Amino acid sequence: MTSLSLAEFENLLLAFEIEYALAHPPTLTATGELRQRQIGGGAKSRLASLADKLLFVLVYLKTYMLQTAHGLQFGYSQARANELLHELLPLVQKSLHRAGYAPLRDGAALADAAVGDYQIDGTERRRLRPENAEKQRECYSGKSKTHSVKNLVVINTRTETVDYLSPTAAGAQHDKKAAEAAQIHYPAGSTLTKDTGFQAYEPAEVHTIQPTKKKRGRALHVHEVLANRLIARARIVIEHIVARIKRCRIVKDVFRNTKAGLDDVVMEIACGLHNLRTEFRHAHSPAVIAAHIYFR
Repeated sequence: MTSLSLAEFENLLLAFEIEYALAHPPTLTATGELRQRQIGGGAKSRLASLADKLLFVLVYLKTYMLQTAHGLQFGYSQARANELLHELLPLVQKSLHRAGYAPLRDGAALADAAVGDYQIDGTERRRLRPENAEKQRECYSGKSKTHSVKNLVVINTRTETVDYLSPTAAGAQHDKKAAEAAQIHYPAGSTLTKDTGFQAYEPAEVHTIQPTKKKRGRALHVHEVLANRLIARARIVIEHIVARIKRCRIVKDVFRNTKAGLDDVVMEIACGLHNLRTEFRHAHSPAVIAAHIYFR
């Protein structure tokens, strides 16, 4: 129901407790005014502990049920469930940053990472059709034949973590244009594997690997076909990682929330939760690392 084991949940809870204490000092009310009642006075929340509050958010992210149904599980109305989610989701986002699991959002900061093997790919998420005609055109993806939003993810092949997440953009934007707009700086001497959607995307001081695209009226040579197969085997890593990110159904199903910027917040949280699970579950033994060595 949360996508996390007990140990992973408790690890995130430590950071969540700090962020909640910073956001809600005991001497102030929820609106930031000086408290008149004594600490502990007033109505008691049904989510008595911070573990309950974190559980409330994680279950929503994982199952993405209607807020009416989600509120019923915890004894809340839909309106109160909505208020709590908008209050707690940013705290979960900050908690992942504090714990060191959130991906980088500044493309230039990736240059300070260790030299290694990286992969880049775009991932689309369906969203409700906008009412505004101009926004409809921006969000309509001809590739997916639906209205969507898009992010680029850069993963580390060895650690299987999401090291960088681009800003959320409209689904009509091309992968290469999104990568150029993000201005990602990779560690010098690294290897970057990409697909044919990144034609002519050649970052400085990076060795890039890309499948050969078939031209009209010309068949691929045998060695090009074999090279493409090897690259596809290597790129399956990022496909699996995107699938693990979308274990949270809020970034898999049609996104129904309409608050501005929330689509970006939940994607960052989903990537952070993936990094948390990966650190706890995937021991990178020499055998596993050797399995990730691919065609250069």
